[in-house]
Amino acid sequence: MSRNAVILSAGRGKRLSPLTDTKPKCLVEIGGRSILEWQLSAIAANGIERVAIVTGFEAAQVEEAVARMRLPISPDFVFNPFHAVADNIGSCWEARACFGADTVLMNGDTLFSAEILARLLREATAPVSVTADTKTHYDADDMKIRTEGKRLTAIGKTLEGRIDGESIGLLRFTGEGGALFRTAMRRALAEPEALKRWYLSIIGTLAEDGHVGVVRLQGEAWAEVDFPTDLTHAEATVATFEIGKAAVDWRAQAASGS
Repeated sequence: MSRNAVILSAGRGKRLSPLTDTKPKCLVEIGGRSILEWQLSAIAANGIERVAIVTGFEAAQVEEAVARMRLPISPDFVFNPFHAVADNIGSCWEARACFGADTVLMNGDTLFSAEILARLLREATAPVSVTADTKTHYDADDMKIRTEGKRLTAIGKTLEGRIDGESIGLLRFTGEGGALFRTAMRRALAEPEALKRWYLSIIGTLAEDGHVGVVRLQGEAWAEVDFPTDLTHAEATVATFEIGKAAVDWRAQAASGS
């Protein structure tokens, strides 16, 4: 079975201004590498060779940046012309052909180690699997979840009542999961207001039908970069990423000739 990855990197990231005034959020550097390079490093370390990067704001910059990386993989690019007027459901729709029998989907502003991705690939068993962490307090920007055992029952930033964790923006579709996601998106996009929805609202719809599971990442190091105040935590997080056998630095491999 051919495994692939989709990275949603179309957004500008206005909340990170001035860092994103002239370049997209995915190219903001954390610990000496762009967010996108950290993601591609984790993907390469896990042997995933087929990658689609959804671009939008300053798409040419993203393509040029990837060309300068010494990658063991050659990503494809999917341009989302609606990135300025639609939420990330638009990027998922533009990349709908990429959702197959084993697809990893990640937000373009999520930093995670190669070990976290390996854990998702090892533990995900549902048609759709969401990675999640827990903490003592959740703010308005957190994508909150509610669960029953290993099954996701609800997801959303405005979720009220019992909160069982937050989605970190890293998912896996297996078996019929990709087809279910495409069908649910097509149905949702028939409504005009759908363009302002997050793609995770579609995951919430699938959860109501019992198709979505949760992979818990309690204690694992990850970071989401939305605001300038997130940068310090993100720097500390990526400092741990090269610890462990799964963390592969392709530039070091290239230098050694391996």
